[in-house]
Amino acid sequence: MLFRRRKPLSPAQRIREVFWPSKGLLRSIRYIAIRVLRLKATPHAIAAGVAAGVAVSCTPFLGFHFILAFCLAFILRGNMIAAALGTAFGNPLTFPLIFGAAYRIGIFLLGRAPERVGEANLFTLLRHLDFAPLWHPILKPILVGGLPLAALCGAVFYVLTWQGVRLFQQRGKRRRS
Repeated sequence: MLFRRRKPLSPAQRIREVFWPSKGLLRSIRYIAIRVLRLKATPHAIAAGVAAGVAVSCTPFLGFHFILAFCLAFILRGNMIAAALGTAFGNPLTFPLIFGAAYRIGIFLLGRAPERVGEANLFTLLRHLDFAPLWHPILKPILVGGLPLAALCGAVFYVLTWQGVRLFQQRGKRRRS
């Protein structure tokens, strides 16, 4: 293979690379931004796709973010690749912040105080697929608070992406002419 490492990474190093890349997180973020800017579509389509991906990342539906982002991008006439790249907003580093903010917003919107969850064995709940003990105190506030948070984050990323893509495409047209 042409671009293979001389010394393959160990399994522990591969896991570490997923959460903390050796070249740094900023390089990964810059790579995603460049990929978004270079997509061949209208600024609206790219921005709508990114906004759909970011908005869906603010919801607690882990495991369904790609599917939901594609559906939302389709409804908004957004770019599917941009939607997939937008879901990178939700990652292991940002999920605690997103879910914490969504929980606080949800508690406020539901008009109640934070509740303590009694002892719940998560493995037993998952084995029997019984989420009722977690629904009322945790999952419902995160879902209710995640929707306005998703709308806000999606709108902010739509504006930023639309402006960036528009400027990038205009600069490319000026260079070619």
